[in-house]
Amino acid sequence: MRYVHVEDIEPGQILGRSIFSANGNVLLSENIELTVYMINTLRRIGVEMLYIKDEQFADVEIEEVVSEETKRKMTKKLGDMFDSIRSGKSFSDRSLSVSVDGLLDEIMENHDVLVQLSDIRTEDNRRYLHALNVCTMSVMTGMNLGLNAQQLKELAIGALLHDVGKVGIESEHDDPQTRNHHTWRGFDMIKREQSLIIAHVALQHHESPDGSGIPRGLGEGEIHLYAKIVAVANMYDNLLFEEQDGKRMMPHEACEHLMALSGTKLDRDVLIEFLRIVSIYPTGVSVRLTTKETGVVVGQHRGLPGRPIIRIVLQDRDDSMDVKEVDLAKQPTVFIEAVLG
Repeated sequence: MRYVHVEDIEPGQILGRSIFSANGNVLLSENIELTVYMINTLRRIGVEMLYIKDEQFADVEIEEVVSEETKRKMTKKLGDMFDSIRSGKSFSDRSLSVSVDGLLDEIMENHDVLVQLSDIRTEDNRRYLHALNVCTMSVMTGMNLGLNAQQLKELAIGALLHDVGKVGIESEHDDPQTRNHHTWRGFDMIKREQSLIIAHVALQHHESPDGSGIPRGLGEGEIHLYAKIVAVANMYDNLLFEEQDGKRMMPHEACEHLMALSGTKLDRDVLIEFLRIVSIYPTGVSVRLTTKETGVVVGQHRGLPGRPIIRIVLQDRDDSMDVKEVDLAKQPTVFIEAVLG
């Protein structure tokens, strides 16, 4: 499979992964042949990236920390929970706790897999996938930081609910006034159902070590570790899926942006561990090497997220295909020069 921008999709190509709505229903099934109408519909509902089948990369499997089935169940759970909040009802603490237990088991089982945020997002599922991704990345970072099982569960719930204060707000434009409002609102909502520690994740995830954050301008020693972790994961996911100055960042660009904020907007120790769990160059993405060869990322190295395995396919004069793989972990003088598409 290859991970391709919707603008580069052509009619007749085969969808590599199913696309789901927020309630878990299938919008488009894997293996369907894409038509002009389907491609235009994907653009209209906000899809930007998706997987397509490619014979030259048929053997490439995308490793996921959280399975597609679990993602579907969790997004439906979050959707039901947020619908209850919109209608003025409280969310079920017990139901959420059971769901989080299953999610934590899966994350722990796959803790050696690098996080690749390659979900196919639409306008109706983006909020829930954002919460789930922030939760997954936060838990994996917390594991690297040595948190125990109880702490990881508190962190997971806090991460899932970090933006719950936005539910029911008509405009989610992330300006300081809106963020100030949703952090306090989320804190008030969560503290009625969960512990104060978990509620403080919603309250503090926009605070900064240099004291410039909101809503209270706390200093580094005043911000809870859970909130520091969620702050990094939240910003990373937003950089990839929310437009910044008219564009969205690729993972390598987002990581560079985060590193520039180390010690000021983001906690340095948390950031170090976070950067060890994310895939800088996701499997399936096309890249150009410093050798000027172009290829597709087909494999990852845990601990070396910036040195993946690249497959290069060249067509010879007799129309035969010459295929080679470049393992950047074994080629210290070769680098990725650009991400294409």
